[in-house]
Amino acid sequence: MLHLQCHFGLDSMSWSRLGAKVTGVDFSEKAITVARDVATRTKLDARFICANIYDLRDHLDETFDIVFTSYGVIGWLPDLDRWASIISRYLKPGGVFYMAEFHPVVWMFDDAFTRIDYSYFNKDVITTQQNGTYTDRYANISSTEYGWNHSIAEVFHALHSNGMTIQAIEEFDYSPYNCFQNMVSDGKNGYYIKGYEGKLPMVYSVRGMKL
Repeated sequence: MLHLQCHFGLDSMSWSRLGAKVTGVDFSEKAITVARDVATRTKLDARFICANIYDLRDHLDETFDIVFTSYGVIGWLPDLDRWASIISRYLKPGGVFYMAEFHPVVWMFDDAFTRIDYSYFNKDVITTQQNGTYTDRYANISSTEYGWNHSIAEVFHALHSNGMTIQAIEEFDYSPYNCFQNMVSDGKNGYYIKGYEGKLPMVYSVRGMKL
C-alpha cells in the first residue's frame, strides 16, 4: 500500500498492524522523522519517504496494490490532474485507490461556520490567516495558509482522466474528528457542526480501480 500525504504516519501504521506492507509519503521532514521513529520502535512493516507528491517519481520507482489518502489532504494541492496521474503511476493494473476526505461543502464556510465565504468550485486560491492549529486552536502560532476547494466532480474527472473507474462513493453527515470550530459530539464516534446536525455533508469517500 502507498499512503499519500501520510503526515506522521499513524494511519499508515494502523494499516501495517492489519497486515499491509505500507509506504507513506509526506513533504514534512519533521513528520517523516517522527513516523520513522515510531515505526522503528514498534517494529512495524512501514517505510516513509519525505517528498512532495508531485515529485514522487524522483524518489520512488515501484507499483502498489492499493493507493490510499485521507482527511484534509487534497485541499493543499492546486492541480488534481497531476495528483491523479501520480495515483495512476503507482497503482498496478487492477489496483484499488481509496480516499476519505472532508466534503468540499465544508470548505465553503468561514472558520466559525456562520456564513459562506468561498466557492464550492475551484476558482481561485483561498488565502486565510490562521491562529493556532487544527490540533490546538489556542496554540501560540500564526500563519498564512493557501488552499484550493475541489468539487466532487473535479475529483472524479481527474481520476477518470487518468485511467481509473469509480466503483463507489459515499457521503456522511458527520466528521470522525473534532477538528473544526463549534463542533458537538453525537455521543458515539462522530461530530457535527452545532446547529447543522445531520444537515451538512461533512465527509465523503471514493473507491476507484485502475483499468
